[in-house]
Amino acid sequence: MSNFKFSQRSMDRMRGVDSRLIDIAIRALELSRVDFGIPEFGGFRTVEQQNYLYSLEKSMCDGIEDVSQHQRGKALDVFAYVGGEASWDMDHLTTIAAAMLQAASEHGVPLQWGGHWRTFVDAPHFELAG
Repeated sequence: MSNFKFSQRSMDRMRGVDSRLIDIAIRALELSRVDFGIPEFGGFRTVEQQNYLYSLEKSMCDGIEDVSQHQRGKALDVFAYVGGEASWDMDHLTTIAAAMLQAASEHGVPLQWGGHWRTFVDAPHFELAG
């Protein structure tokens, strides 16, 4: 078990996210060998925020006709925090994903990891399944 804790900023960024997903993230941070946090727009998103990310080609959902799971509060993005720096290195994200999936299993909540997707691999992304 780690001594990692979410910063207040990461906690604030999870506001509006389904409490089950927040509980999973908190437990995953306890399990993870890699510290992690929640990036800007990593939790609940407004239509405007979602459309902005779509315009940058960082999301497949425009937020208007194709609503993101983030807009429903059913998704969460993460970044690794290594050596005092944010990291999106696949090795780090895979380690975090293992902790997230284990935590979801412990909570009895089905979770999808964007790193398993075939058409748009989104390794920082987790969403409630179903």
